[in-house]
Amino acid sequence: MSENKKVDYSRLMFEELESLEMEGRRPKMLLHLCCAPCSSYVIEQLNAHFDLKLYFYDPNIHPREEYVRRKEEAKEHAKKQGIEFFEGAYDVERWYELTTGHEDDPEKGKRCSLCYDMRLHESARFAREIKCDYFTTVLSISPHKDAKRINETGFSLSREFGIKYLPADFKKKEGFKKSLELSRKYSFYRQDYCGCEFSQKARARHQD
Repeated sequence: MSENKKVDYSRLMFEELESLEMEGRRPKMLLHLCCAPCSSYVIEQLNAHFDLKLYFYDPNIHPREEYVRRKEEAKEHAKKQGIEFFEGAYDVERWYELTTGHEDDPEKGKRCSLCYDMRLHESARFAREIKCDYFTTVLSISPHKDAKRINETGFSLSREFGIKYLPADFKKKEGFKKSLELSRKYSFYRQDYCGCEFSQKARARHQD
């Protein structure tokens, strides 16, 4: 396959789901999530095919009050859906060390790639620890996230940890629109910035 050929990650996901359905299998899946609004549609879609375990690992979220607010809402939604919820460490110092020198990078730039890598690496590690068959992340639901970079990271970690990665581009097929509709249905708090201190400052500058 040519390196420049665009991969349809959404199609790959639906092919995998169809294969599981035909085989009559319901594997154990670790789903990394960042907040209730982004995860609601993804949970709804994947819960029909997997025994879901949710993993909130997001040391990028700033300030801590924002982190707690997003975590608690996601945790409450998981409880209502009857899905097991795990919280990872708030490794904020490590996150700042990792992104030093990239404070002014634009959205989808190097800082975001480093952030994807950190969160997905920990998610893959934890998925193996609790003996999941698959792992994936909700991050591609956002139009502001680089789905190609997210999926490339996922496949790389799949090889490293020996656990299957479910490719996805959840914003496709009106996924992002459906996440907005579910956010309104459940009255979720919907933040106006990605999560980190630098995206928050960029948002504030844009509003000015």
